[in-house]
Amino acid sequence: MTLDLSRISRTAILVVLLLLVAMGCAGPATSNTSAEQPATVDACRPPVKGFAVTADADGNPLPKATTSPATGADPHTLTGPATATLTDHAIHPVASSAAPKLPVDVKSCDGKQVQVKDASRIIAVDLYGTLAEIVFSLGLGDKVVGRDTSTGFPEAAHLPKVTPSAHDLNAEAILSLDPTVVLTDKSIGPPEVIEQLRASGVPVIFFADARTMDGLPSQIRAVAGALGVPDRGEELVKRTSTEITSALALAPTGGKPLRMTFLYIRGTAGVYLMSGPGSGADAMIKAIGGIDTGTAIGLDKSFVPLTSEALIRAQPEVIIVMTEGLKSVKGVDGLLKLPGLGQTPAGQHRRIIDMNDTELLGFGPRTGRTVAALAKAVYTP
Repeated sequence: MTLDLSRISRTAILVVLLLLVAMGCAGPATSNTSAEQPATVDACRPPVKGFAVTADADGNPLPKATTSPATGADPHTLTGPATATLTDHAIHPVASSAAPKLPVDVKSCDGKQVQVKDASRIIAVDLYGTLAEIVFSLGLGDKVVGRDTSTGFPEAAHLPKVTPSAHDLNAEAILSLDPTVVLTDKSIGPPEVIEQLRASGVPVIFFADARTMDGLPSQIRAVAGALGVPDRGEELVKRTSTEITSALALAPTGGKPLRMTFLYIRGTAGVYLMSGPGSGADAMIKAIGGIDTGTAIGLDKSFVPLTSEALIRAQPEVIIVMTEGLKSVKGVDGLLKLPGLGQTPAGQHRRIIDMNDTELLGFGPRTGRTVAALAKAVYTP
């Protein structure tokens, strides 16, 4: 009997190919332009260095601007206070309506592995209202059942507060809303409340609590991934990047930058702090073309107790405060009574800029609008 070796070889090859196809290994993978959900979502994705300033959301260099902003009066000669106001306070959800793909496994920033099986009843809480702003902007606002004190945009006003005492979470208030997932970070507490929620079986995910421009796209992507809507996240990142890039163009180029100091004030509680690197205020000041004096004088913490010596050494030309903080010291006249402030250019020229507490340091999807409002108040009051 004679064997046809060539026929056997062809048959063997065919069998191998069929097996590869069945295993999903044959040929190159087809491309997919949508945001693919990883096996485990990382809630602590690394920041994108230079986001919307020098790089896009993927870290690729942005083209250099070809036009310069219109120049007005020399900002060093301006006097008097001003309020930075958003022209549009509303949350605009992204257009995508892709349904959440759950369950999702998430690596929380506190090292815990969390599985999200249900996103029908969401509570998103942090010191600045950022997480809730992201959830609403992803088009999941109708799934949010409670809010914190800092979530101050109109679309969330009807929701019950789970921080009845300032910014402290209340476990009973949260559990009474029967949440299916809680999104938070280390800016809010106390920690024992989080442990109580987890002990009750509620999935709790921690996200990065740093307030920086670079961290914005990573946090949007992390929240979108944890809630099973990565495609919506990519759409929101793209829109946010475009708005920030446009807003940054409002800052003047050339000339001597203004020296700016952010003060966190709660006069009724006796809290007077000066900001430094990592406060979030430093990023906003940089975004509008200013020099953050806290960083410039060598502060090594995000906030330190305010002293007259530090103010005099910083010599700010502009003081930035939150609106409620300014009210707590009875306005500009009360603020100017702080020791040392009268010995600075900002104090002498009453250059005090205030902005809504829930908007100034949020670093959420409305950041472009925040930068634009702050730039206008500083340069064209």
